[in-house]
Amino acid sequence: MCSGSCAKCLGITLIPLAIVCILCNILLFFPGGQTEDTDHITKEAFFLGGLLGSGVLMIFPALVFLGLKNNDCCGCCGNESCGRRFAMLSSILFAAVGVVGAGYSVIVSAFAINKGPLCQYDADSWGYPFSNGDYLSNHTLWSECNNPKNIVSWHLGLFCTLLVMSLIQVALCAFQVVNGLLGALCGDCCGCCGGIQSQGKTSPCPAPKPSKKLDNMLGSLQCDLNKLGSPDGG
Repeated sequence: MCSGSCAKCLGITLIPLAIVCILCNILLFFPGGQTEDTDHITKEAFFLGGLLGSGVLMIFPALVFLGLKNNDCCGCCGNESCGRRFAMLSSILFAAVGVVGAGYSVIVSAFAINKGPLCQYDADSWGYPFSNGDYLSNHTLWSECNNPKNIVSWHLGLFCTLLVMSLIQVALCAFQVVNGLLGALCGDCCGCCGGIQSQGKTSPCPAPKPSKKLDNMLGSLQCDLNKLGSPDGG
């Protein structure tokens, strides 16, 4: 597969992942699907790991990857493949930005899952009743959170989704680093201006074969010329 086509596939995949992460981060501001005071929202939601890290920051690399397929490779310092190679090389920088953003979301999500949700566990006490992720293996502890309703499953479901989506984004961006490096060093398999690129050179597209009728006409003309040129001709 061409490096540009592969990058385009990665860009198409990253955009819906980024949208899911943004939506998850927004939902975290509504614990249990309810409207709560700012003091009753888990702090990790304000770190914006899904909104910025694996959301907005991931849109830029995705758009760059989408544009690599249609990048014009002609006329760069007299080298037809120079432009495409430089584009693939620059995509490595945007892929690194994606890795950093998604990696930040992974760290925030993992920390929030281990810490547990902010909830009301006594009559007037709000805090984090769980520690060291002990509630993950012991579901009976979930009943300690009285308010908001179903806050544990809400918190765990959204941050687990963020964690999985961010890990996929890290993997895709890391793959583009390798793909971009190969595209910069070896060139894209699709040639410039309709040609086919091979080892840094472009060859024109093969000319269309003449029609069968034209072949017959040329054959008849060749036979007539042979008869005229032969000693027994005419």
